[in-house]
Amino acid sequence: MNTDLQYQIALTLIPGVGCITAKQLIAYCGSAEAVLTSTTKALLHIPDIGTALSHAIDSSKHTALNRAKEELNFMEKNGVQALSFLDKSYPERLRNCEDSPLVLYAKGTANLNAPKVISIVGTRSATAYGRQQCENLVRDMAGLYAPVVVSGLAFGIDVCAHRAALASGLPTVAVMGHGLDMVYPAQHANVAREILQQGGAILSDFTSKCQMSPANFVKRNRIVAGMADATIVVESAEKGGALITAGMAFDYSRDVMAFPGRVGDKTSAGCLKLIKTNKAALIESAAEVAYNLGWDVPRKQPVQQSLFLPELSDDEKKLFDFLLPAEAQSIDVICRSTGLAMPKVSSALFNLELNGLVKTLPGKMFLRL
Repeated sequence: MNTDLQYQIALTLIPGVGCITAKQLIAYCGSAEAVLTSTTKALLHIPDIGTALSHAIDSSKHTALNRAKEELNFMEKNGVQALSFLDKSYPERLRNCEDSPLVLYAKGTANLNAPKVISIVGTRSATAYGRQQCENLVRDMAGLYAPVVVSGLAFGIDVCAHRAALASGLPTVAVMGHGLDMVYPAQHANVAREILQQGGAILSDFTSKCQMSPANFVKRNRIVAGMADATIVVESAEKGGALITAGMAFDYSRDVMAFPGRVGDKTSAGCLKLIKTNKAALIESAAEVAYNLGWDVPRKQPVQQSLFLPELSDDEKKLFDFLLPAEAQSIDVICRSTGLAMPKVSSALFNLELNGLVKTLPGKMFLRL
């Protein structure tokens, strides 16, 4: 039995010891075992550890260690892996968040430190519009960027994101608000099985047999936000879990993006609020997500011009051949790459857009259609 891991799990079970305090204690004492074998008097010398907490550690440690031993047995029987905060396989992006879990429980084989990871969240009451936007986004990202897709396996946009990732051959990670001895909601147990079968993972920072609580799902949202490069909100009411996750991602200095919706729609109110308060960038496509994140897209070979293209000038043809679908370019890059002066590029791009061959994106980016 992994004694060090047993002590780490036990430390997370001590009342009053949260993620931040647990890591502070380990940093001061040197290990979780050193924390739990210290006397009350020794603990009182640790900065910010008062009498109440030191007594709580001393009075609860034996019960916590026995419970941790039970959890290790559960993990061994059920193929659950515990990722310690100091393990190489622990999600590096999440590790950089102050309130990241000391121990993360995982099933599956997904690379939690993949080069590209996005979280997709939204309302449980998803509309047909929201589901379509979610599916389009995941499908389009799969072809060029192949990110790991993270969400919470809840009803609505969450499970839509997981299913879209599975359909597109992308690994997807479900973060749970309970232990890995169950799947909630039970209706998504088949999706959870598919996630594991197709190279994904299921994560939680809760032990098995933990008591279900609404607060658990708010707590798990920090993992959804913290382990990704960006959090994308597809649909959300003015209040709800998706906005909490977006707020956490914003506080972690991660990119937050949101799809716009129709003014007055309840499921668009949250996205519009994020955009209006400058907490989220407005997006409409996978290309805009990639641009906001600075992802490099492998250039494809130029596609041969269709015989049905309108007659183009030499400058327009040069720009059309340079621009590629799903790879937006700034006007400065276009000028440098083609050798054309800014006035000629601006005029040619304008004519190409009039002919429906080029689309202008936010930030003076241009994309070939």
